[in-house]
Amino acid sequence: MALHNAVDENHRSAVDNELLAIAEYAARKTIQSELAYTTARYCLMDALGCAILALQYPACTKLLGPIVPGTVVPVGSKVPGTNYYLDPILAAFNIGTLVRWLDFNDTWLAAEWGHPSDNLGAILAVTDYLSRKNLQEGKSPILVKEVLAAMIKAHEIQGVLALENGFNRLGFDHVILVRIASTAVATYLLGGDAEQIANALSQAWLDGAALRTYRHAPNTGSRKSWAAGDATSRATRLAWMTMQGEMGYSSPLTAKKWGFYDVIMKGNPLKLARPFGTYVMENVLFKISFPAEFHAQTAVECAIKLHPQIKDKLNQIEKIVLTTQESAVRIISKSGPLHNPADRDHCLQYMVAVALLEGDLTADHYEDEFAFDKRIDQLRSKMVVEEDAKFSKDYLDPEKRSIANAIQVFFTDGSKTEKITVEYPVGHQRRREEGIPLMFKKFEDSIGEHYPQETVKKMLAIFNDQKILENMPVNELIDMFAK
Repeated sequence: MALHNAVDENHRSAVDNELLAIAEYAARKTIQSELAYTTARYCLMDALGCAILALQYPACTKLLGPIVPGTVVPVGSKVPGTNYYLDPILAAFNIGTLVRWLDFNDTWLAAEWGHPSDNLGAILAVTDYLSRKNLQEGKSPILVKEVLAAMIKAHEIQGVLALENGFNRLGFDHVILVRIASTAVATYLLGGDAEQIANALSQAWLDGAALRTYRHAPNTGSRKSWAAGDATSRATRLAWMTMQGEMGYSSPLTAKKWGFYDVIMKGNPLKLARPFGTYVMENVLFKISFPAEFHAQTAVECAIKLHPQIKDKLNQIEKIVLTTQESAVRIISKSGPLHNPADRDHCLQYMVAVALLEGDLTADHYEDEFAFDKRIDQLRSKMVVEEDAKFSKDYLDPEKRSIANAIQVFFTDGSKTEKITVEYPVGHQRRREEGIPLMFKKFEDSIGEHYPQETVKKMLAIFNDQKILENMPVNELIDMFAK
C-alpha cells in the first residue's frame, strides 16, 4: 500500500496579481480627470453634510469620542461637528460612522453594492493627522486636493471590485470592499510604496468577510450604520502596522485550502471587470432627495408623485403594486414588524408607504415616534411586490446602471392611478445637472442647524470653488467643521 507524505509544501508563491494591481494603482496612478475631481468635490461636501446631520441622532453620537473618557493625544485627527481630537485609527471609526449613519451618502450599485464615500473615515483621519503633524514639524500641511485624489482612488478600487464580484450572494457584507479600498489609500497616504500597500492589502484580505446578517430580517439593526466606520478604522490600523514594518503575505487570495478564494469564494477568483482609472467617481450615485436605501430611491419618487392622488382616498385603496428590480426584491422587500430605524430604512414597503402618506421622506420618518402611525402598516399590508425582468437587466447594463421602480394604486371601486415609472433617480449620472443644485441645498439644510449662518455661507462658498477647496490645507477644512 502506497504511503502519502502528510505535509504541506511550504513554498512561497509570487504575490497575488490582484494585490499587485490594486497596489500599483494606489501608489502610482496620477489622477488627471477634471470630471473626477469635480465629482469628488461634490462627494466630499455631501459626505460631510451627512456626517453633520447624523449628529442629531443620539443612537449615533453615543458611539463617538475616545474609548476611555478624557484620553488626550498629542497629535491627532479632529472629528467634524464635535470637539473630539483622537488618534487616526479611532478618528476613522468616528468619521466613517458619522458619514454612513443615516444611509444618505453616495452609492455604487453593481454585482456588489456599497457606499464609496465611506472611505472618507480613513482618508480624512489620516490626512488631517498628517497635516497637523507636518505643521508641528515645520513642514507644509496636506492639501484637500490630495484628499480628492485619494477619494477617487478609493472609489475606483471599491467600485471596480464591486462590478462583477457579488459578495452579497455568498452572504457577506459589502464593507469588505471599504476595508480593502481604505487600506490601500491609507497606506499610500502614510508614505507606503507599492510593496508596502500590497503587504497591507494582504492583511485586509486575511480578515475575511463580515456576515450581512445585521442588514436583513429578522436581525436588521444599527450595526449596519457603523460597520463601514469599523472597516475604515481597521484599514487605518492595518496600514499603520504595515508602516511600522509588519510583514505581509504573498498569497492571501490564492493559497490552496486556506486562502480567500477557497474559504470565502467557493474556489472562484475575483473578477476585475476593467482597469483601475476614474470610472467609479465619474459615475457614482448620489442620494440627494431621500435618506433611503438606494434601490428604493426611484420608488419613493414614484410614491411622492402619487401622493396628491391618494392622500384623500386611503380607505379606498385595494392594493398597491410595486414593480422593481431583483436586487430590491432580494434585500429590502419585507413584511412583518419593523423594530428600529435601521429596519425601516431597509424596507421598500415602509419607505413607499411613508412617501404616499406624507409626500416626502426624511430621516425623522424612521424614528419610533413617527413609525407608530397605524396607517403605515395598513398601506404595507396592501402592497404587492413584483420583479420586472427589464428593470433587472438595465440595472446591470454598464451603459445604463438604472435603478428603476414603478408604482400603481388600485381602488375598491375598480378605478386605478396611472402606473408611475422612474428609471433613474435624481442622484444618477444621467440626472447630474438637475441634481447638483439640489445637492448644495441638501448640504445647506444638513449643516444649517449646527453652525452659525456665516459659517454655512463660508462653507458653501468654498465648496462652490474647485481651486479654493483643492488648495486649502486639510486641517483648516476640518477646523471649520469642528465645534
